Amino acid sequence: MLRLHKDALVIDSHNDTTVSHIRRGNLGLSGEKPPEEDLREGTVAYLRGRFDEATVAEPVQINFPKMRSGGLDVAFFAIDVTRAWKHHLTYAMDALGFLDSEVEANSEQVVIVRTASEILRAKADGKLALLLVIENSDGVEASVNVLRMVHKLGVRSIGLTHNISSWAADGNAESGSGGGLTSFGVTLIEEMNRLGMLVDVSHISEAGFWDVMKASTRPVIASHSNCKGVCDHPRNLSDKQIRALAENGGSMGVTFVPSFVSESSPTLEGLLDHIDHAVQLVGADHVGIGSDFDGGGTLVEDATVFPEITERLSRRGYSDEDLRKILGQNHLRVIREAIGD
Repeated sequence: MLRLHKDALVIDSHNDTTVSHIRRGNLGLSGEKPPEEDLREGTVAYLRGRFDEATVAEPVQINFPKMRSGGLDVAFFAIDVTRAWKHHLTYAMDALGFLDSEVEANSEQVVIVRTASEILRAKADGKLALLLVIENSDGVEASVNVLRMVHKLGVRSIGLTHNISSWAADGNAESGSGGGLTSFGVTLIEEMNRLGMLVDVSHISEAGFWDVMKASTRPVIASHSNCKGVCDHPRNLSDKQIRALAENGGSMGVTFVPSFVSESSPTLEGLLDHIDHAVQLVGADHVGIGSDFDGGGTLVEDATVFPEITERLSRRGYSDEDLRKILGQNHLRVIREAIGD
Protein backbone atom coordinates (compact mmCIF):
# COMPACT_ATOMS: atom_id res chain seq x y z
CA MET A 1 0.00 0.00 0.00
CA LEU A 2 2.88 2.40 0.63
CA ARG A 3 3.97 1.98 -2.97
CA LEU A 4 0.44 2.70 -4.23
CA HIS A 5 0.18 5.73 -1.95
CA LYS A 6 3.49 7.12 -3.17
CA ASP A 7 2.56 6.56 -6.80
CA ALA A 8 -1.00 7.92 -6.49
CA LEU A 9 -1.89 11.59 -6.83
CA VAL A 10 -2.92 12.68 -3.31
CA ILE A 11 -4.98 15.87 -2.96
CA ASP A 12 -6.23 17.57 0.22
CA SER A 13 -9.01 20.01 -0.66
CA HIS A 14 -8.86 22.31 2.40
CA ASN A 15 -6.52 23.71 5.02
CA ASP A 16 -6.25 26.98 6.99
CA THR A 17 -2.48 26.79 7.24
CA THR A 18 -1.46 30.17 5.81
CA VAL A 19 -3.18 32.30 8.44
CA SER A 20 -2.10 29.86 11.15
CA HIS A 21 1.56 30.31 10.18
CA ILE A 22 1.22 34.10 10.08
CA ARG A 23 -0.31 34.11 13.56
CA ARG A 24 2.63 31.99 14.75
CA GLY A 25 4.94 34.90 13.94
CA ASN A 26 5.33 34.21 10.21
CA LEU A 27 6.48 30.65 10.83
CA GLY A 28 7.99 29.38 7.60
CA LEU A 29 6.20 26.65 5.67
CA SER A 30 9.59 25.00 5.25
CA GLY A 31 9.38 24.28 8.97
CA GLU A 32 11.95 26.91 9.96
CA LYS A 33 11.39 29.82 12.31
CA PRO A 34 11.76 33.23 10.60
CA PRO A 35 14.59 35.58 11.56
CA GLU A 36 13.67 37.91 14.42
CA GLU A 37 13.79 40.90 12.10
CA ASP A 38 11.48 39.25 9.53
CA LEU A 39 8.22 40.44 11.05
CA ARG A 40 6.41 41.22 7.79
CA GLU A 41 3.58 42.71 9.82
CA GLY A 42 0.41 42.96 7.79
CA THR A 43 -3.36 42.93 7.87
CA VAL A 44 -3.79 39.37 9.18
CA ALA A 45 -1.44 39.87 12.12
CA TYR A 46 -2.93 43.27 12.92
CA LEU A 47 -6.59 42.22 12.79
CA ARG A 48 -6.27 38.75 14.30
CA GLY A 49 -3.20 39.12 16.52
CA ARG A 50 -0.47 36.60 17.19
CA PHE A 51 -1.19 33.31 18.94
CA ASP A 52 -0.20 33.04 22.58
CA GLU A 53 2.98 31.19 23.53
CA ALA A 54 1.19 27.94 24.34
CA THR A 55 -0.48 27.83 20.91
CA VAL A 56 2.73 28.76 19.12
CA ALA A 57 4.43 25.86 20.88
CA GLU A 58 1.91 23.39 19.45
CA PRO A 59 3.05 21.71 16.20
CA VAL A 60 1.45 22.77 12.94
CA GLN A 61 -0.48 20.14 10.97
CA ILE A 62 0.75 21.01 7.48
CA ASN A 63 4.00 22.40 6.18
CA PHE A 64 6.17 21.37 3.26
CA PRO A 65 8.13 18.65 5.11
CA LYS A 66 4.94 17.12 6.52
CA MET A 67 3.36 17.13 3.05
CA ARG A 68 6.41 15.22 1.79
CA SER A 69 6.33 12.77 4.66
CA GLY A 70 2.63 12.06 4.17
CA GLY A 71 2.86 11.71 0.40
CA LEU A 72 0.52 14.70 -0.01
CA ASP A 73 1.06 16.06 -3.51
CA VAL A 74 -1.52 18.85 -3.71
CA ALA A 75 -3.15 20.99 -1.03
CA PHE A 76 -5.81 23.69 -1.27
CA PHE A 77 -4.40 26.57 0.79
CA ALA A 78 -7.45 28.58 1.84
CA ILE A 79 -7.59 32.11 3.24
CA ASP A 80 -10.70 32.44 5.43
CA VAL A 81 -11.57 36.14 5.38
CA THR A 82 -14.65 35.89 7.64
CA ARG A 83 -13.07 37.61 10.65
CA ALA A 84 -11.58 40.46 8.61
CA TRP A 85 -14.47 42.83 9.23
CA LYS A 86 -14.56 45.53 6.49
CA HIS A 87 -11.09 44.52 5.35
CA HIS A 88 -11.83 41.27 3.53
CA LEU A 89 -9.89 41.90 0.32
CA THR A 90 -6.84 43.43 2.02
CA TYR A 91 -6.76 40.51 4.47
CA ALA A 92 -6.87 38.03 1.60
CA MET A 93 -4.10 39.85 -0.29
CA ASP A 94 -1.91 40.00 2.81
CA ALA A 95 -2.22 36.26 3.45
CA LEU A 96 -1.74 35.38 -0.22
CA GLY A 97 1.33 37.61 -0.31
CA PHE A 98 2.83 35.77 2.67
CA LEU A 99 2.12 32.42 1.02
CA ASP A 100 3.59 33.58 -2.28
CA SER A 101 6.79 34.63 -0.53
CA GLU A 102 7.04 31.19 1.09
CA VAL A 103 6.62 29.50 -2.30
CA GLU A 104 9.25 31.79 -3.84
CA ALA A 105 11.71 30.96 -1.04
CA ASN A 106 11.14 27.24 -1.64
CA SER A 107 10.71 27.29 -5.41
CA GLU A 108 12.93 24.26 -5.91
CA GLN A 109 10.32 22.07 -4.22
CA VAL A 110 6.97 23.93 -4.31
CA VAL A 111 4.81 25.52 -7.01
CA ILE A 112 1.47 27.33 -7.14
CA VAL A 113 -0.79 25.55 -9.65
CA ARG A 114 -3.64 26.96 -11.71
CA THR A 115 -4.82 24.02 -13.85
CA ALA A 116 -5.11 20.25 -13.81
CA SER A 117 -2.16 19.87 -16.18
CA GLU A 118 0.01 22.02 -13.90
CA ILE A 119 -0.87 19.67 -11.03
CA LEU A 120 0.22 16.66 -13.05
CA ARG A 121 3.41 18.44 -14.14
CA ALA A 122 4.27 19.25 -10.52
CA LYS A 123 3.77 15.60 -9.57
CA ALA A 124 6.02 14.47 -12.44
CA ASP A 125 8.66 17.03 -11.44
CA GLY A 126 8.58 15.93 -7.80
CA LYS A 127 7.25 19.28 -6.61
CA LEU A 128 4.53 19.98 -4.08
CA ALA A 129 1.52 21.78 -5.58
CA LEU A 130 -0.49 24.52 -3.86
CA LEU A 131 -3.89 25.66 -5.13
CA LEU A 132 -4.97 29.11 -3.92
CA VAL A 133 -8.41 29.49 -2.33
CA ILE A 134 -10.39 32.32 -0.77
CA GLU A 135 -12.83 31.01 1.83
CA ASN A 136 -15.89 33.27 2.04
CA SER A 137 -16.68 35.20 -1.11
CA ASP A 138 -16.74 38.50 0.80
CA GLY A 139 -13.07 38.43 -0.14
CA VAL A 140 -14.05 39.83 -3.55
CA GLU A 141 -16.08 42.64 -1.95
CA ALA A 142 -19.24 41.96 -3.97
CA SER A 143 -17.46 42.78 -7.23
CA VAL A 144 -16.98 40.53 -10.25
CA ASN A 145 -14.20 42.92 -11.29
CA VAL A 146 -12.29 41.99 -8.12
CA LEU A 147 -13.08 38.35 -8.84
CA ARG A 148 -11.48 38.73 -12.25
CA MET A 149 -8.32 40.19 -10.71
CA VAL A 150 -7.90 37.57 -7.97
CA HIS A 151 -8.28 34.98 -10.74
CA LYS A 152 -5.39 36.68 -12.56
CA LEU A 153 -3.36 36.42 -9.35
CA GLY A 154 -3.89 32.65 -9.34
CA VAL A 155 -6.87 32.06 -7.03
CA ARG A 156 -8.76 29.10 -8.44
CA SER A 157 -11.48 28.35 -5.88
CA ILE A 158 -13.78 30.41 -3.69
CA GLY A 159 -15.96 29.26 -0.82
CA LEU A 160 -19.24 31.13 -1.15
CA THR A 161 -19.81 31.57 2.58
CA HIS A 162 -18.55 30.67 6.01
CA ASN A 163 -20.90 29.80 8.88
CA ILE A 164 -22.39 33.29 8.77
CA SER A 165 -23.87 34.90 5.69
CA SER A 166 -21.92 36.66 2.95
CA TRP A 167 -22.79 38.94 0.07
CA ALA A 168 -23.36 35.78 -1.97
CA ALA A 169 -25.41 33.49 0.27
CA ASP A 170 -26.51 32.49 3.74
CA GLY A 171 -24.13 30.31 5.71
CA ASN A 172 -25.08 27.09 7.44
CA ALA A 173 -25.44 28.90 10.79
CA GLU A 174 -28.15 31.07 9.22
CA SER A 175 -30.19 28.18 7.82
CA GLY A 176 -33.17 29.18 9.94
CA SER A 177 -33.71 32.20 7.72
CA GLY A 178 -34.43 29.97 4.74
CA GLY A 179 -32.14 32.15 2.62
CA GLY A 180 -30.03 30.85 -0.23
CA LEU A 181 -28.07 32.57 -2.97
CA THR A 182 -28.43 36.31 -3.38
CA SER A 183 -28.63 37.88 -6.82
CA PHE A 184 -24.94 38.69 -6.49
CA GLY A 185 -24.30 35.06 -5.58
CA VAL A 186 -25.87 33.91 -8.85
CA THR A 187 -23.81 36.46 -10.79
CA LEU A 188 -20.66 35.37 -8.94
CA ILE A 189 -21.20 31.71 -9.85
CA GLU A 190 -21.86 32.58 -13.48
CA GLU A 191 -18.61 34.55 -13.65
CA MET A 192 -16.65 31.83 -11.81
CA ASN A 193 -17.97 29.30 -14.32
CA ARG A 194 -16.89 31.57 -17.16
CA LEU A 195 -13.42 32.30 -15.78
CA GLY A 196 -12.75 28.72 -14.72
CA MET A 197 -12.92 28.82 -10.91
CA LEU A 198 -14.09 26.07 -8.59
CA VAL A 199 -17.23 26.90 -6.58
CA ASP A 200 -17.02 25.57 -3.00
CA VAL A 201 -20.31 24.84 -1.19
CA SER A 202 -18.90 23.85 2.21
CA HIS A 203 -20.47 26.13 4.88
CA ILE A 204 -23.41 27.22 2.72
CA SER A 205 -27.01 26.92 3.94
CA GLU A 206 -29.04 24.02 2.54
CA ALA A 207 -31.24 26.42 0.57
CA GLY A 208 -28.09 27.98 -0.84
CA PHE A 209 -26.75 24.57 -1.79
CA TRP A 210 -29.81 23.85 -3.91
CA ASP A 211 -29.57 27.28 -5.52
CA VAL A 212 -25.95 26.51 -6.47
CA MET A 213 -27.01 23.22 -8.04
CA LYS A 214 -29.34 25.22 -10.29
CA ALA A 215 -26.93 28.06 -11.02
CA SER A 216 -23.64 26.30 -11.74
CA THR A 217 -23.01 24.83 -15.17
CA ARG A 218 -19.74 23.27 -13.99
CA PRO A 219 -18.96 20.74 -11.25
CA VAL A 220 -18.61 22.13 -7.72
CA ILE A 221 -16.81 20.93 -4.60
CA ALA A 222 -17.74 20.58 -0.95
CA SER A 223 -14.13 20.96 0.12
CA HIS A 224 -14.47 19.94 3.77
CA SER A 225 -17.82 18.38 4.69
CA ASN A 226 -18.93 14.98 5.98
CA CYS A 227 -22.11 12.89 5.80
CA LYS A 228 -25.18 13.86 7.81
CA GLY A 229 -26.36 10.27 7.49
CA VAL A 230 -23.47 9.24 9.76
CA CYS A 231 -23.25 12.33 12.00
CA ASP A 232 -26.13 14.83 12.13
CA HIS A 233 -24.09 18.03 12.18
CA PRO A 234 -25.24 21.25 10.42
CA ARG A 235 -22.00 21.36 8.40
CA ASN A 236 -22.48 17.88 6.98
CA LEU A 237 -24.28 16.97 3.75
CA SER A 238 -27.54 15.02 3.63
CA ASP A 239 -27.85 11.94 1.43
CA LYS A 240 -29.95 13.98 -0.97
CA GLN A 241 -27.25 16.65 -1.19
CA ILE A 242 -24.51 14.07 -1.78
CA ARG A 243 -26.54 12.52 -4.62
CA ALA A 244 -27.08 15.97 -6.13
CA LEU A 245 -23.35 16.75 -5.86
CA ALA A 246 -22.62 13.53 -7.74
CA GLU A 247 -25.20 14.35 -10.42
CA ASN A 248 -23.50 17.75 -10.79
CA GLY A 249 -20.20 15.91 -11.39
CA GLY A 250 -18.67 17.34 -8.23
CA SER A 251 -16.79 15.90 -5.28
CA MET A 252 -16.76 16.17 -1.48
CA GLY A 253 -13.70 16.26 0.74
CA VAL A 254 -14.32 14.19 3.85
CA THR A 255 -12.84 16.18 6.72
CA PHE A 256 -11.01 15.58 10.00
CA VAL A 257 -13.09 17.92 12.19
CA PRO A 258 -14.02 15.70 15.18
CA SER A 259 -17.55 17.06 15.67
CA PHE A 260 -18.31 16.39 11.98
CA VAL A 261 -17.21 12.76 12.39
CA SER A 262 -19.15 11.81 15.52
CA GLU A 263 -21.20 13.53 18.20
CA SER A 264 -19.64 11.42 20.97
CA SER A 265 -16.63 9.35 19.93
CA PRO A 266 -14.78 10.60 16.83
CA THR A 267 -12.10 8.22 15.57
CA LEU A 268 -10.18 7.66 12.36
CA GLU A 269 -12.27 4.55 11.71
CA GLY A 270 -15.34 6.71 12.19
CA LEU A 271 -14.01 9.09 9.56
CA LEU A 272 -13.68 6.18 7.15
CA ASP A 273 -17.33 5.33 7.88
CA HIS A 274 -18.18 8.66 6.23
CA ILE A 275 -16.22 7.64 3.13
CA ASP A 276 -18.01 4.29 3.12
CA HIS A 277 -21.39 6.00 3.44
CA ALA A 278 -20.78 8.39 0.55
CA VAL A 279 -19.38 5.62 -1.66
CA GLN A 280 -22.39 3.43 -0.95
CA LEU A 281 -24.65 6.32 -1.99
CA VAL A 282 -22.96 7.50 -5.18
CA GLY A 283 -20.01 5.21 -5.91
CA ALA A 284 -16.31 5.97 -5.55
CA ASP A 285 -16.18 8.75 -8.17
CA HIS A 286 -17.23 11.70 -6.00
CA VAL A 287 -15.39 11.31 -2.69
CA GLY A 288 -12.03 12.73 -1.63
CA ILE A 289 -10.30 14.17 1.43
CA GLY A 290 -10.39 17.75 2.76
CA SER A 291 -8.55 17.77 6.08
CA ASP A 292 -9.23 21.29 7.47
CA PHE A 293 -5.75 21.10 9.00
CA ASP A 294 -4.70 24.07 11.13
CA GLY A 295 -8.35 25.13 11.23
CA GLY A 296 -10.22 22.45 13.15
CA GLY A 297 -9.18 19.16 11.56
CA THR A 298 -7.72 17.80 14.78
CA LEU A 299 -8.99 14.21 14.55
CA VAL A 300 -5.49 13.20 13.44
CA GLU A 301 -2.12 14.67 14.31
CA ASP A 302 -0.99 16.04 10.96
CA ALA A 303 -0.46 15.46 7.23
CA THR A 304 1.82 12.49 7.83
CA VAL A 305 -1.32 10.38 8.48
CA PHE A 306 -2.33 10.08 4.81
CA PRO A 307 -0.57 6.73 4.16
CA GLU A 308 -2.45 5.25 7.13
CA ILE A 309 -5.75 6.31 5.56
CA THR A 310 -4.79 4.49 2.37
CA GLU A 311 -3.85 1.38 4.34
CA ARG A 312 -7.09 1.36 6.34
CA LEU A 313 -9.26 1.87 3.28
CA SER A 314 -7.46 -1.01 1.59
CA ARG A 315 -8.27 -3.22 4.58
CA ARG A 316 -11.92 -2.28 4.10
CA GLY A 317 -11.79 -3.81 0.64
CA TYR A 318 -11.32 -0.78 -1.61
CA SER A 319 -9.68 -1.63 -4.93
CA ASP A 320 -6.48 0.08 -6.03
CA GLU A 321 -8.49 1.98 -8.67
CA ASP A 322 -10.97 3.28 -6.10
CA LEU A 323 -8.18 4.21 -3.70
CA ARG A 324 -6.56 6.34 -6.39
CA LYS A 325 -9.90 8.05 -7.03
CA ILE A 326 -10.49 8.86 -3.37
CA LEU A 327 -6.90 9.96 -2.75
CA GLY A 328 -6.92 12.50 -5.55
CA GLN A 329 -8.25 11.55 -8.97
CA ASN A 330 -11.81 12.61 -8.15
CA HIS A 331 -10.72 16.08 -7.04
CA LEU A 332 -8.42 16.29 -10.08
CA ARG A 333 -11.32 15.53 -12.42
CA VAL A 334 -13.42 18.26 -10.82
CA ILE A 335 -10.53 20.71 -11.12
CA ARG A 336 -10.13 19.82 -14.80
CA GLU A 337 -13.84 20.20 -15.55
CA ALA A 338 -14.39 23.35 -13.45
CA ILE A 339 -11.10 25.16 -13.95
CA GLY A 340 -9.58 23.68 -17.08
CA ASP A 341 -6.50 21.88 -18.25
